[in-house]
Amino acid sequence: MPLIFLTSNTSWYLYNFRRSTIQALREQGNRVICLSPPDDFSQRLVDELGAEHIALPLDGKSTGAVQELRSLRFIWAVMRRYRPDFVFNFTVKMNIYCGLVCALQKVPFANNISGLGTAFIHDSWLFRRVRQVYGLVNRRARRLFFQNEEDLSVFRDKGLLGDTPYTLLPGSGVDLQRFQASPLPEDGPFTFIMIARLLGDKGVREYADACRQLKAEGLDVRCLLVGPLGVSNRTAISEEEVRQWQAEGILEYPGATDDVRPLIEQAHVLVLPSYREGMPRTVLEAAAMGRPAIVTDVPGCRHAIEAEVTGWLCEVRSAESLAGVMRRVVGMDTAELQRAGAAARDRMEREFSEDLVVRAYLECL
Repeated sequence: MPLIFLTSNTSWYLYNFRRSTIQALREQGNRVICLSPPDDFSQRLVDELGAEHIALPLDGKSTGAVQELRSLRFIWAVMRRYRPDFVFNFTVKMNIYCGLVCALQKVPFANNISGLGTAFIHDSWLFRRVRQVYGLVNRRARRLFFQNEEDLSVFRDKGLLGDTPYTLLPGSGVDLQRFQASPLPEDGPFTFIMIARLLGDKGVREYADACRQLKAEGLDVRCLLVGPLGVSNRTAISEEEVRQWQAEGILEYPGATDDVRPLIEQAHVLVLPSYREGMPRTVLEAAAMGRPAIVTDVPGCRHAIEAEVTGWLCEVRSAESLAGVMRRVVGMDTAELQRAGAAARDRMEREFSEDLVVRAYLECL
């Protein structure tokens, strides 16, 4: 039985974004092992998806040599023990760490570039070295998967591709059966929703500030913030910050959830003021449910919408710009919002079906 590994810096990511890929691999008779740090979703990979799970000692925000070497040694030992037939790496650290181990042990692997991450958003001696190693690893991959043209161009321009074949995917795709169109809310205040890991790089603080501005103006709006706290990342939002926003009454934080559909149904528009993305899954899922989105004019985000048709653009790192677009959307009539939502759903059906993504991974084997 062929043995396939999927690696990531969180089990949450594999369960929520690669569930269909895991199921398809198993349906084709493969043994699937997920290598990722333990979290609330690790056991669900086993119980619900039938995969095996190996708990990886990895801290996503760490840059300490001792911790990072420990993670590398663990990955080395796992790969030497199991000798998988193929490895799919997801998220930057695992693309680099597991990709490096696979290259040295001559294990075939593919890297998935689902956004450029902190190593590209910020610049320092450390992150420049990280990008150099990234390029060396990518040259040893069997295939690279990108989620937007601009990330592909960055890798090409910086010499991080080599001659490795690559495939451009519509993000991680969206399950159009699970995320079906639903009508906009008819009662209650105009509702915005942001769904993301609670990171500074996702624009969470800009969202909170924009919500504060709208509330101060007396607009009848409800602002939801949904996503996991305690994320292992250098730009993670603290629980104290979220509590302060709630105490101010500027937003509601229902916490993290593995089913965002009921919350999307309560909203009129999704907001994602991220600094950079690969292809934001939450925007695609909201679009599949007939919800337009306000996103930043940055790679990944701007590709997830059709500007002024299925959503609207704001400036990155600018709460004032975001608040201006939110204010404009609140003033739209229902028919205009409904047209944007219907166009968003139609675009998902034409271009972003999850089936396209799963098929590309299976063909890679």
